[in-house]
Formats: sequence, C-alpha cells, structure tokens
Amino acid sequence: MKLLISSLLALFLMACGNDSPTSANHLKVRVRSGSMIDSRDGQTYKTVTIGSQTWLAQNMNYETKNSYCYDDNPTNCSKYGRLYTWAAAMDSAGLWNSHGKGCGNDKMCLPIYPVRGVCPEGWHLPSNDEWNTLFKAVGDTSIAGANLKSRMGWKDDGYGTDPFSFSALPAGMLYVKGFVEKALFAYFWSSMEIDHGRAYNVVLYFDFDNAYLSVNFKNYGFAVRCLKD
Repeated sequence: MKLLISSLLALFLMACGNDSPTSANHLKVRVRSGSMIDSRDGQTYKTVTIGSQTWLAQNMNYETKNSYCYDDNPTNCSKYGRLYTWAAAMDSAGLWNSHGKGCGNDKMCLPIYPVRGVCPEGWHLPSNDEWNTLFKAVGDTSIAGANLKSRMGWKDDGYGTDPFSFSALPAGMLYVKGFVEKALFAYFWSSMEIDHGRAYNVVLYFDFDNAYLSVNFKNYGFAVRCLKD
C-alpha cells in the first residue's frame, strides 16, 4: 500500500539521554516522565514531557464508536491502544467538546484549535505544527523515527533508540480490507485535514529512521497520541 506523502519536515537535533536534560548539538531538551488518569474510564497513562510539550507516552485506549482493537482482539488494545477513524479521533459527534464536531468522512469542516477530540480532559489531538515541534525537539525527520520508536516489537529488529521515552509501538492500521501492518508501521492522526476525504497523519516505519507527515483516508483506523493543553 502506497502512502500519499505530502511533506517531509526538516530540522536537525541529534538526541540522547532520558529522564534528564538531554544534550543535542549543543542544545538541551529536558525530558520528564509522569502519568495521568483519564477520568472517563479510570485508565492510567504514562506521560513524557519533551522540551515544551507534554505527550501521552502510550496510545489512547478509550473505547468509542468507530474505534477498534487490532484483529478485534482486546489484548492488542491493552498493548497498542485502539485504532480510530479520523472522525472518531476528532470526536465528530461532539461528545466531549464542540471543537471537532462534524469533522467526519467525505466532508470538510472548520475545527476550532486545539481539538480535544477523543483525548482526556486537558489534552488534545496534535496539529501538524505540534508534530513539527516534536520532530524539532528530537531530531529532523531523518532521525526522529529512530528516536520516537520503542525498543521492542518492530519487525526485523527495526526498533528505535527511544531516548525520549515516547515509546511508539508498531500498532499497524485498519485498512479498507482489514487490519494490516502490525510490527511494521506506527500511524498517528493529526487534527488537520487536506480535503473532504483525507487528513494528515504521522508515519513511523520499521525499516527507516525517518518520521513523516503523510496524508491518508479519513476512514482508515490509526492510533492517537494526545498532547497536553
């Protein structure tokens, strides 16, 4: 399956270390681990502060309409989190916040940023610019993938170094023909769309150190990483 690659971000910051100020090209990126509880279902998530941003260090696993466990197996939800259509990630139904209401498939919308989407209260679905900020903090796209990928679970030892404890797992995706690419890819939604049928997402691949902002169909199922407001 070919991805529609729309942009390749560029800034360089070689990164190393964890849970302490991290030196990279004479700059310092502070990394701090923590946790939070989603009040809706009581689930606890690891968090990580990377520079100026605080991210969930695990994929969202809140069950809502149009969200799925890989292979419909609850064990995969426990390990990888759920796979959400873009409408579900944006909370198109407006269950939690009106900022992404109506942002479904086959239509354009006018979201109000930040878009909380399916994220816990006080968190939101990241925009392209916010993903760009993360890439800038951990390295340009030529190395951001290696620095964001987990140290386990990737095909052919294609794991990352994970110095920032972002710990991206290869959760795969829900495609029109079913669940595919577990152990090969990690896909994360952005809150930004390109047209009525497509929205932006981040891709990490087992065989490359790169990280990409790509474009895919809104009815695909991808993972969600939330960013603190």
